[in-house]
Amino acid sequence: MAKGVEDRCVTTNLDALLTALYVHLDDHVLPSREQPVKRGPNRLLTDAELVCVAVAQVLLRHDSERHWMRAAPHRIGHLFPRLPGQSEYNRHLRALGPALLTAAMWLARAVPTWWERLRLMDGTPVRCGASRTTVHRSGLGQIAGYGMDKSHHAFYWGAKLMLITTAEGTVCAFSLAHPKELDERKQALHLLHVQDCAPVPVPIVCDKGFSGAGVEKAAADLGHLLIRPTRQDEPERAVEVFPSWLRQRIEAIIWTLKNQLGLERHQARTTEGLWARVCQRICALNAAIWHNWLIDAPVKRSLIAYDH
Repeated sequence: MAKGVEDRCVTTNLDALLTALYVHLDDHVLPSREQPVKRGPNRLLTDAELVCVAVAQVLLRHDSERHWMRAAPHRIGHLFPRLPGQSEYNRHLRALGPALLTAAMWLARAVPTWWERLRLMDGTPVRCGASRTTVHRSGLGQIAGYGMDKSHHAFYWGAKLMLITTAEGTVCAFSLAHPKELDERKQALHLLHVQDCAPVPVPIVCDKGFSGAGVEKAAADLGHLLIRPTRQDEPERAVEVFPSWLRQRIEAIIWTLKNQLGLERHQARTTEGLWARVCQRICALNAAIWHNWLIDAPVKRSLIAYDH
């Protein structure tokens, strides 16, 4: 890809987003490295190019890599004239998790709202199978298990995704966990320990599932104040005005990931593939918000300019 794009000439289409994203990733985040000497053909795409192709796949709503590799030459072939075959792309995408995570976190820190002193936190199930045959034959046993989706009053087999976001929708930290090995509160504390969700400790808006003296004290020890609605069984808690619209905001962010960006249709069959596809969706969301800041779009979480 040719470099030299200027922020002032960027428009609101997918080509402009991919060009700007590639330039910044290649220059500052994922610099090109010489490939190690090994048997077989060399990779056609660098990590920065592969991240851009993966982001385009999600924004254009191609859930299947096979379908995407048939459509990609017509849609982004003028930007990436060298595209791999379906099997090569699928293999490289499964190994792209670390690069996608690095890109997603760099994008989160590149938007102005990274410096806001407020975060939203919630967990959501990522379903991976709907039959006993899938459970027994799947390669997701290390990360997937049976859990309870309290929002829909239903059991599921899959993993639990924990998200910490800004109020506008940028994902600042996230993790996947086995629903039986780590419950929601333990997973949230582990995420706060291992990832920086803000430049300084900030208040975090969450739901009633994160209640409890232990989790609130552990979060306070890290400098984070958990703001949640009052439960019916704690009358001694002072009555407070809870920002319900912020709870609705993170539900909308999760809906964007699951429906518009295809997280519910990830089609992963291995733990490595599931992690890469979750990182792929989050990187695409952060990239769209980052580019909307560059072009001063009125709605920062809007994907309308990039999904066609």
